Amino acid sequence: DLHVKTVSKPVEELFAEAWPAVREPDFSLIRTPIDFVGVNYYTRDTVRDDPSRKPSRTRQVRRSGRLYTETGWEVYPEGLTRILCWVTDRYGRIPIYVTENGAAFADPPRVEGPIHDDPMRVAYYAEHLRAAGEALRRGVDLRGYFAWSLLDNFEWSSGFTKRFGLYHVDYETRKRTLKSSGAFYRSVVRTNGRILDEQS
Repeated sequence: DLHVKTVSKPVEELFAEAWPAVREPDFSLIRTPIDFVGVNYYTRDTVRDDPSRKPSRTRQVRRSGRLYTETGWEVYPEGLTRILCWVTDRYGRIPIYVTENGAAFADPPRVEGPIHDDPMRVAYYAEHLRAAGEALRRGVDLRGYFAWSLLDNFEWSSGFTKRFGLYHVDYETRKRTLKSSGAFYRSVVRTNGRILDEQS
């Protein structure tokens, strides 16, 4: 089960003057039927109370024995299954797409050879794709999955320092090199996921 602890103060109070006013006409727009729901999933947060942190009043707690990405996000694939099932349980069997899922792990600025080895990212994708498959088995109408991202790119909060790509990008020469995670993802697509069963 997905357990959601509500904050002690209303969301409006947390965001104060930044919280927008909701007018009656907004509700008509909100009620408009949608074609699908897009879910971006990367991690879960384990937090403790910290009133000094605004606006959430929480501080992240690292869990011992867990793997964390370069962005400080815990690798928690079972959370993907749980959130996809929760959306379905809460809103009905609406079509869902995983619109973003991926991980930043340490990659060198330059690589040699046609394929750059990145086993941690391969494991991340394998585990999360299996988690998506489990959601399908539980009845979620999951229509698609998009890896984040095709190329190493500019991240809003980190610039070019965190690499998510299936292809390595040399930012000096702009050379693009397929990573082993990209080759793995390609094999998942080509086998329609059968390779995931073979490796488990």
